Amino acid sequence: MVLFTVDLFNEGVDLPSIDTVMMLRPTESKILFLQQLGRGLRKSEGKSHLVVLDFIGNHRSFLHKPQALFGVGSTYRALASFARQVEQKSLELPDGCYVNYDLGIIDLLKSLDSSGPQKDYEALRDVLGRRPTLTEFYRSGASISSVRQQWGSWFQFVGQMNDLNTEELDAVEQVSTLLRTIETTSMTKSFKMVLLEAFLELDGLVVPCPTDKLIRCSKEVLHRRRPLLADLSAEMISASAASDLWARYWRDNPIKAWTVAQTANGSAPFRTTDRGDFVLSSEFAPAIVPMLRQFLQELVDFRLASYESRVTLRSEEGKVISFPRTKRDSVELAYFPNLKIACGHFKVGRADSEEHKTLPSTYGNLDPSRHFIARASGNSMNGGRNPICDGDYLLLEIITPSKVDSITGSVMTIERQDKGGRDNQYLLRVAAKTLDGRYVLRANNPDYADLEVTDEMRMLARLESIIDPLDLVIGQTFSREDIPALFGETFNPGSWNSGHVTLNDKKVHVLLVTLSKRGKADEHRYIDHWIDEHTFHWQSQNATTPNSKRGAEIIHHREQGIEMHLFVREEKLAGGKAAPFVYQGKILYRSHQGSSPMSVTFDVPDSTVGLRK
Repeated sequence: MVLFTVDLFNEGVDLPSIDTVMMLRPTESKILFLQQLGRGLRKSEGKSHLVVLDFIGNHRSFLHKPQALFGVGSTYRALASFARQVEQKSLELPDGCYVNYDLGIIDLLKSLDSSGPQKDYEALRDVLGRRPTLTEFYRSGASISSVRQQWGSWFQFVGQMNDLNTEELDAVEQVSTLLRTIETTSMTKSFKMVLLEAFLELDGLVVPCPTDKLIRCSKEVLHRRRPLLADLSAEMISASAASDLWARYWRDNPIKAWTVAQTANGSAPFRTTDRGDFVLSSEFAPAIVPMLRQFLQELVDFRLASYESRVTLRSEEGKVISFPRTKRDSVELAYFPNLKIACGHFKVGRADSEEHKTLPSTYGNLDPSRHFIARASGNSMNGGRNPICDGDYLLLEIITPSKVDSITGSVMTIERQDKGGRDNQYLLRVAAKTLDGRYVLRANNPDYADLEVTDEMRMLARLESIIDPLDLVIGQTFSREDIPALFGETFNPGSWNSGHVTLNDKKVHVLLVTLSKRGKADEHRYIDHWIDEHTFHWQSQNATTPNSKRGAEIIHHREQGIEMHLFVREEKLAGGKAAPFVYQGKILYRSHQGSSPMSVTFDVPDSTVGLRK
């Protein structure tokens, strides 16, 4: 049987016996291509192989195929390198798999070997279908230093590539010194960029930014970008954002760095006023504020992305124990840190600077082509039985026109363009249908009036769930000093140096387990081990009995609304330093034996990732 389809059976159809897939229609979507290919990848009795014939000659859609199938980078240089691997038959393929490319295609790809940043930029722009951000250009493997050597700065280069309009070119000209300073300033630590991100969050380009408020907000930025906490000492990590210790440290470091001239003959890009506000030193036309905000955020995103890469590489050096992650029980979704969904009035957001975050299978059957993550901004939805608070992580599903009729009563993300027709604006509201058939948008907070849906609005996505921030860090490593911050606590050696920490006001128990007991006295050699990948055996401290407060809370934690959280490490030390713990997620009591100590068996749900033995 031969079946030809157009815009059908890309997903959700199971025909396992298909053994040949023929691509005849071009698509510029890598996800759609993989969905079409996936129709033939199901196993079936009597089916020994799958043949894929791809006749698509369109250059742009063709270049997507190596990137989708083989993880080839977005630059022409990466594609040329891939072609040479094909020619030399050195591709690493699974047993029983092979790929043949027409010789003319191999020659074409080899000819793409980049002669400079322009071709890398053009290739990435073709893939994305829009202007790349500096972070995307950096992550594609292109040479940022070559851009600066030839064009002076990133935005001057983008202007030369004809990707800035007249107003943007004028804005770049007005603040060129500031932009170049931020793009090239030295960074031995991340704090200068963390401060600028806080400055932008507080809208410091529009209103003077009080220094004390900026200092507190910087701590929040650091906790969102957890790898950067490695720049802080244990004392500073545990310091409150409102403490004198934190304020003094922040004034003496990033604030001082930004308010002192960057060069011997230059001036400082920022200054503090007599009122204690942190502001830009130079003045600029108010009309360029939206563009300047976008330019600065793009540079901050790049500087932090490149810095985090360096931090990650340093942290990998000298590790004795590794905790490999598995995605079998989880799915990786796009996260847009700049797309803050307004819970108030329509707010400009940017669906770029895409990152990825992993969610456990407890969130249901998620599809990376339809589901994504963004954050709420504001308090118009903070009410009712399921309040949405400022800063909440939101799991959203893109809706199609065919599903618009099913949105009534759902919390929806609405998109529209601003009056200038340039920027997209976003809003979160409950979609309600009136008796006369009109749609209105309602807030959970009664302080906000209903909005009537107009033709300029588009229903973009449906809210699926509010994400527990802890679910986003399952499988990640944390030092003992970093763990309290996950629960809104500060590190206290007297409490957190034990293996069983109770946070009574939050109804939380935290188990910090070291599997190897070498060097422990006999009375402290508790028997902790993985029974299988979903079951963990833990032995309590000697004083714990089933009738004690701690013991009873463990046994009845679900009835009492208490959460149990598990952190595990193999050894106490790694590379001569305290080894980090891997967060395994929330665990559930199954059974126990004995008393003083208790031997407890916990279920570790499918959401957990990490090393299990």
